[in-house]
Amino acid sequence: MQKMKAVIIGASHAAAQLSVSLRQEGWEGDIVMIGDEPHLPYHRPPLSKTFLSGDKRIEDLLIRPATFYEKQQIQFLHGHVVLIDRERKVLNIADGSQISYDKLALCTGARVRKLNSEGSELQGIYYVRNAADIAAIQQHIQTAKHAVMIGGGYIGLETAASLRKQEIQVSLLETAPRILQRVTAPELSDFYTRIHQEQGVSIYNNITIERFIGATQVKGVLCTNGKTIPADLVIVGIGVQPNSELVQAAGIDVDNGIVIDAYGRTNDPDIVAAGDCTSHFNHHYQRQIRLESVPNANEQAKVAAATLCGKSKPYDALPWFWSDQYDIKLQIAGLNHGYDQLVIRGDLQNSKSFVAFYFKNKQLIAADCINRPLEFMISKRIINDNIQIDPAHFADESIDLKQLR
Repeated sequence: MQKMKAVIIGASHAAAQLSVSLRQEGWEGDIVMIGDEPHLPYHRPPLSKTFLSGDKRIEDLLIRPATFYEKQQIQFLHGHVVLIDRERKVLNIADGSQISYDKLALCTGARVRKLNSEGSELQGIYYVRNAADIAAIQQHIQTAKHAVMIGGGYIGLETAASLRKQEIQVSLLETAPRILQRVTAPELSDFYTRIHQEQGVSIYNNITIERFIGATQVKGVLCTNGKTIPADLVIVGIGVQPNSELVQAAGIDVDNGIVIDAYGRTNDPDIVAAGDCTSHFNHHYQRQIRLESVPNANEQAKVAAATLCGKSKPYDALPWFWSDQYDIKLQIAGLNHGYDQLVIRGDLQNSKSFVAFYFKNKQLIAADCINRPLEFMISKRIINDNIQIDPAHFADESIDLKQLR
């Protein structure tokens, strides 16, 4: 009997985990991973941190070395898939070649949102998504004096912190009234504003770009309020969107991402998906969501691999995230969407160690933990198990949270 072939489109966190999990779940056939980049799968979060700052090389970021994939008989193919033929179970590659599959895994990830302002094609304007982006920025940093960071989300703040570490002047522009508005409470926005201003970052909220100034090389940013901010380096971090066009063209259901069920299955029984490109119904929060996080990518990949091997292991992971800026590690448990009460544990105003607990109907739904790893672990347990605890207890540091579980 001929062994079956599993093909994975994509080569980031989800793809790397899915290939490994296939072997762990007993897949004996061929495994082929197709990636757009020439690199083996590598860790993405350090790109805006230790990789940008020059502390790490791309070789240091590899999720697993080449020898591992060779030993597991996982083939890596550098190429770009342009068409999925579900009837023939064939993939068309951009170079004109084709590859067949018996089972297909979609780990297509997401791409950066681009600016379309006048001058956005000038030299010196970069995005933060892959190793090539950061390598280009690193070359530019050597002569840069003043950088403008566009976007006040976590990527923008992490990048700003890395640039300040290299003593580059940084101005951060955010269209919303406050940084991190989409993902955290005003109190956390105020905290991170204070931290970055203390490090010398100039933050401009409620500001919109009119155009970029320069002939061939960017020289500055003109804002709609008439303010001009000098810049010989511009980095844009205004979010991402799922890579789902190829999949949608093949007749796979898409709704702000590739729609999957609790087992990672698409509407094609031979095709699964995992990672930033997917949309799933999350039972913790009772709504359809698309998550951009490494933990989610890894957990979905494990589930999808089990499904391809004929096993049923439903996805049941609580969303969690992290961010490193300066000497601050933020660990986030859960999603705070729809919270109606915020409880602070610790000194938010004067310290770099506290927790913001988010409640909805007196039930803990999320926690932002600043340099508080113990509270992060406890929060995950409380949220995951729907443990009922009086919100007032969380604010009292004389109460050991371990006793509240």
